[in-house]
Amino acid sequence: MMINGEYFNIDFQKKFGQNFIFDRNLLDAIAVDAGVTKEDVVVEIGAGAGTLTAALSDRAKQVVAYEIDEALRPVLDRTLAAKSNVRVIYEDFLKKKDALPTPFKVVANLPYYVTTPIVMRLLEGEERPESVTVMVQKEVAERLTAAPGTSEYGAITASMNLVADAYVTRIVGRQCFLPPPNVDSAVVKIDVKDKGYTTEEIAEARRIIRAAFNMRRKTLGNALAPLFGGKERANAVITAAGFPANVRGETLSAADYVLLARAALGCV
Repeated sequence: MMINGEYFNIDFQKKFGQNFIFDRNLLDAIAVDAGVTKEDVVVEIGAGAGTLTAALSDRAKQVVAYEIDEALRPVLDRTLAAKSNVRVIYEDFLKKKDALPTPFKVVANLPYYVTTPIVMRLLEGEERPESVTVMVQKEVAERLTAAPGTSEYGAITASMNLVADAYVTRIVGRQCFLPPPNVDSAVVKIDVKDKGYTTEEIAEARRIIRAAFNMRRKTLGNALAPLFGGKERANAVITAAGFPANVRGETLSAADYVLLARAALGCV
């Protein structure tokens, strides 16, 4: 394939979910969606062929790019040769050992199978970014940005909304990738925010969210009974938070789960 007028022989690895972007206008648009400026350090997860890395480097102060596929080293050495503000780390981001620079923004073109663990590690870990801008499958984007009460709304949506707001910035057709995937994609911007909840409230709310969505088809009282040592205690927490005993977890917002957390912690 051709990158910036130079031919590269790339062996795409299905096990890494490799689908690369080469349209310069789209690459620049993603960098703009991420709000990258010359003041920013950007952490890119999945450098691939270095095309998005290069677009980010043109706008950022520094780019620290993680790439799991060591076989792409010769490609990245050539495509990023002129980018003095880029450092590539050949390592699985989920197994990284070094601390991330702070403050930082994350930009990533993620395969489906690592989207949830990477997003939740970034939002739940101690090294929390200012924002996360990810290219994901369209159905994953719909899940990340779903409203309570919809079929797409799930534990990851509610948990993420405790510390961030997410929205779709653009839909990207499958023809924009090489090799083209079987589905369309979307760019999701996740803005990390302090919503005024305490660390203890967030931790308890996440515990309740996991239990609620683990038994999605049940009423919240039944779903939370194992967590609180019985249905009577679970219903007491639910009513103390101001909800009817037969409420279902998928209808509650992140703020509602904080009310449940406060009730469980004896704060209301």
